[in-house]
Amino acid sequence: MAFSLRLKALIGEESISGFARRVDINEALIRKYLKGSEPSLTKANQIAMRANCSLEWLATGCGYLYRQAEVVDKTALFTAYEHVTDKKMNNTESDELLKIITGYQYLRTHKKMDGYLDISGMASFLSLAKHDEPE
Repeated sequence: MAFSLRLKALIGEESISGFARRVDINEALIRKYLKGSEPSLTKANQIAMRANCSLEWLATGCGYLYRQAEVVDKTALFTAYEHVTDKKMNNTESDELLKIITGYQYLRTHKKMDGYLDISGMASFLSLAKHDEPE
């Protein structure tokens, strides 16, 4: 699939002018891309970041359309915590920190174009994630 088709899919039902404003790129340039011109890496990254799209998908068609939350490397997280706070983390603190990061990742990946954060969705997700943890 060509870049222009991926961009068209990303724009979806939104107007081209509205999309251009959202990604802060001149509408004429967006129309040029839709006609087959390919953006620089800087412009493609700008589109991806502001449209909450995976740069890999936008540039190549591979991977996921939307950015995904990262997997938390617990060892690195806890080591960073201990370095920054200069104290060992207890089990309660580690559970809370993981919940905070998981909640943050949920909110970041589900954030709406208007900035809306789905707090009730995050709460449901955290509740489900808790049930999926091994005993």
